[in-house]
Amino acid sequence: MAEATRSTLRHVDPAAVTPDRDDALALTDDPKAGPGREVAEREPDLREYLAPIEPDRQVTDWGRSERVEGVLDRTLIDFFYNLWFRCEVEGVEHVPSTGGALLVSNHAGAVPPDAPMIAKAIKEEHPNPRPLHLTVEHFFKGYPGLGMLVQKIGGVPAHPANVHRLLCDEQQLVLVFPEGRKGSEKLYKERYRLRRFGRGGFVEAAMRAGAPIVPIAVVGAEEAQPIFAHIPALQKLTGLIYFPITPTFPHLGLLGMAGYLPAKFKIRFLPPVPTDDLGDEPWEDQALVQTIAHDIRATIQEELLDMVGKRRSVWLG
Repeated sequence: MAEATRSTLRHVDPAAVTPDRDDALALTDDPKAGPGREVAEREPDLREYLAPIEPDRQVTDWGRSERVEGVLDRTLIDFFYNLWFRCEVEGVEHVPSTGGALLVSNHAGAVPPDAPMIAKAIKEEHPNPRPLHLTVEHFFKGYPGLGMLVQKIGGVPAHPANVHRLLCDEQQLVLVFPEGRKGSEKLYKERYRLRRFGRGGFVEAAMRAGAPIVPIAVVGAEEAQPIFAHIPALQKLTGLIYFPITPTFPHLGLLGMAGYLPAKFKIRFLPPVPTDDLGDEPWEDQALVQTIAHDIRATIQEELLDMVGKRRSVWLG
């Protein structure tokens, strides 16, 4: 008779198996059992030392903080808007009360004060105040403190996807400065001469979202912080985006970058330019995009010349 085949498996009595400690904790029915039970029994409960939840703190998906923005609005921005720049506003009713809209303005000043003044004008003068989101260039990320502050008061990285989400998906107001850094780097002798509005990317963004474009002309920012010259050598040495010579910088240090002269501000909101009646996929027509961008730039430039021509005094308006 052939010898039976020998098995390599060893029979083990289940009653003799001692379960692993982690397996026993996982299979137990005791809700108090757990891997950290022994530590919890020895250490005091430290949860009372955690910071309490702030019920009035609201932060949006973009990192915008109502608390931080509210503190700045009630202090610095309110002071500059009402007392220092004494802002006068015209045509704020052209800003839509509902739905997305792209606001386009001229830009000037070493540290331009125009964006917070436009946002404050909508909040104070509009019959239906709405928050305003500002598109900012990516170099702000290189300055952690400043970048975090800009984000908390409504700054959003300038990217077509971000603008489309705000305009189309969230139906928000978005402010753009097509001149970009070229506008804020302008010298005082070039004041109120608009730079080129890029390649019309802001028009394409508005077309894709079907949102109107509201041109804005701002007078006063050029004199509030005029730039007389640039020093490229110190720009490279300090790592700043530019090193301007202003009435308060560099001889007053970094605080001089926020030193503004009390120039009279005038903000004029112009009739909106619709983009939802231009046919199917108008953004594919680059000639049309460039034409609309050029027309908006020409409209703002004409309004600036008119406002400056009628102004009697830089300081009194």
